[in-house]
Amino acid sequence: MSWFEKIVPSRIKTRTERRSRSVPEGLWIKCPACDAVLYRAELERNLNVCPKCSHHMRIGARERLRSFLDPEPIVEIGANLEPDDPLKFKDSKRYRDRLAVAQKTTREHDALVALAGCLHGEPIVACAFEFQFLGGSMGSVVGERFKRSADRCIEERCPLVCFSATGGARMQEALLSLLQMAKTSAALARLARHGLPFVSVMTDPTTGGVSASLAMLGDLNIAEPRALIGFAGPRVIAQTVRETLPEGFQRSEFLLEHGGLDQIIDRRDMRDRIAQLLRLLQKRPPLQAA
Repeated sequence: MSWFEKIVPSRIKTRTERRSRSVPEGLWIKCPACDAVLYRAELERNLNVCPKCSHHMRIGARERLRSFLDPEPIVEIGANLEPDDPLKFKDSKRYRDRLAVAQKTTREHDALVALAGCLHGEPIVACAFEFQFLGGSMGSVVGERFKRSADRCIEERCPLVCFSATGGARMQEALLSLLQMAKTSAALARLARHGLPFVSVMTDPTTGGVSASLAMLGDLNIAEPRALIGFAGPRVIAQTVRETLPEGFQRSEFLLEHGGLDQIIDRRDMRDRIAQLLRLLQKRPPLQAA
């Protein structure tokens, strides 16, 4: 206890104490890129893109889809699917326990949210990975939801858009998880045979088995600015090849420069730009400016 606290009675509150209690917790947030202190409500209105430096912060799957699709109508695909633990996997924790914690934290059953809705009045199916659910890892439920999304597109003759934010295949499901790479790739092959477009949008981060399968199989491969995209992480690659990697290696700008991407689109422009691109792919007239 400091000398000041000894002479000031505990019942006397200083002006600083009263001021700090009047400010609700979580009202302000600091940008991890430029350290600007931002009003949370304003940041959310800006789709979690820093208004000072345009840094794209990570957002949840449902928040992303809500800002991308028209408000109605919306139908969730594969909502009743639940992950299982056929291998009884256990490392430092049981897989079942990890699932329970992830489901309680995110209020999602698994790491992929798939919705059938409309984009500027045109039918579409959109999927998004929830990175907070075990790192957005791809297990059996993720693969099945993606496959059902592609099937829905074939039934409705509409395009598919997927927003990836993932660490890759889910190790707790072992080979069952790796099989989803082939399953999702086969679903996209069927979609292509029916002449329906698939747009893959890679956000920070998109790595592992997802980047090696569905994420790079788009008719258009798009990314958000400064997104980390690759198979293995840059530290693993640097340790393997024993060389210093180029500046910005595996960031979306580096991939665009080297032919790994078609476009980089700001999140705030994503909805309108993808709507125009899909109309172009489907040989429809462009949207009229509002």
